[in-house]
Amino acid sequence: MVVGRNDTLDAIFRRMALDTADLAAIRQLPGIRQSLDFLKPGDAIKLTHTDGEIKGLTRKVSETQTLEVVRKDDGFAAKMIDNPVETRTRTATATIDSSLFQAAEAADISDMVALKLANVFAWDIDFVLDIREGDRFTVAYEQIYQDGKYLRDGEVLAAEFVNSGKVYRAVRFAADTGAAGYYTPEGLPMRKAFLRAPVEFTRVSSVFNPHRMHPILNRIRGHMGTDYAAPTGTPVHAAGDGRISFAGRRGGYGNAVVLAHSNSVSTLYGHMSRFARHIRVGTHVQQGDVIGYVGMTGLATGPHLHYEYLVNGVHKNPQTVQLPGAEPLRADTLQKFRHLTAPLLADLSLRQAPAAAGGSPAAAAAVSPLTAGPLAAAAGPFADEPPAISVFSVSSVLSDSNSTLSDYRSRTSSN
Repeated sequence: MVVGRNDTLDAIFRRMALDTADLAAIRQLPGIRQSLDFLKPGDAIKLTHTDGEIKGLTRKVSETQTLEVVRKDDGFAAKMIDNPVETRTRTATATIDSSLFQAAEAADISDMVALKLANVFAWDIDFVLDIREGDRFTVAYEQIYQDGKYLRDGEVLAAEFVNSGKVYRAVRFAADTGAAGYYTPEGLPMRKAFLRAPVEFTRVSSVFNPHRMHPILNRIRGHMGTDYAAPTGTPVHAAGDGRISFAGRRGGYGNAVVLAHSNSVSTLYGHMSRFARHIRVGTHVQQGDVIGYVGMTGLATGPHLHYEYLVNGVHKNPQTVQLPGAEPLRADTLQKFRHLTAPLLADLSLRQAPAAAGGSPAAAAAVSPLTAGPLAAAAGPFADEPPAISVFSVSSVLSDSNSTLSDYRSRTSSN
């Protein structure tokens, strides 16, 4: 039978006219009650019974374990049956004609893998603004099988993306601590100290321009950041680790937050409709934390996020400033990194060769079993009037249940 909404084992037993005393006896078996009673809609439970008397109960409690309960002469006995999975590696190449997702679909790559691919390169490539027709990519990723049947896709293991002729390569590596991340072939982290865009936006409504004509004041007034148009209420993320040095109303910026980061970098987020609950001056935040929500407070003609990036108090263009990297791998780890990642990087080179020579835009590669592999400075001065800014973060799509793949697909067409 299939578990329905708000179903419980008691309700199921009563509905099927089964002996609830049997259920009580099964629940007394050691170590299984949580696995037995935690039901979700869509779960399948196999019940074997005769005249209301339970003979056996079987249910899958996880991807790799099944609970089996059987009646014996002296009562019920339970055991967990292992259902091992096999991890294979698939490598595929595609060329973009209109969008990342359409190219992925043509190469039989799932939307989730395409999103993870975009997340790997999110610090270097703006997948809303930078994608061009003719860009191409190769991705090696896990596929999970059980009893020879495909279950789902796993992690991206290595990838290469050619954007406007520039080649970006990344490979997944797990350190001895178990923490996994993506690195260049030289061992430098793909993750940067700052997100290129701290909000999911629909378009850039105003670029960095020190000589802009102000749309409300009708006079030349520098626009010292980037405005990202987005619906009111869209989460705004901290671009990097830092300390909140200001949170409140700030003139034309409306509701604004200023973060002080290391190396004399500060960032400003303006025109927000409201702040996140934890936002207090002096509080430390991490990259990706939600600090507020898009709005149009202050001098704004529509909902957007105004974002500024300053170094030693000097404004920089958030869309083009060279972002500092995260900590590279230690020298004593590099040898292990090179040994474990060399086969994956070599396979990427082989796959990209046909595409570079004008081969098929979507060629699926061989699938094989996966082998071993782990794989506070003070804020500077800001422009008196901030336009709203918002920055795009692919990782937030993966973690935010309110975001949908269709939302992201609609924003990632080639330009």
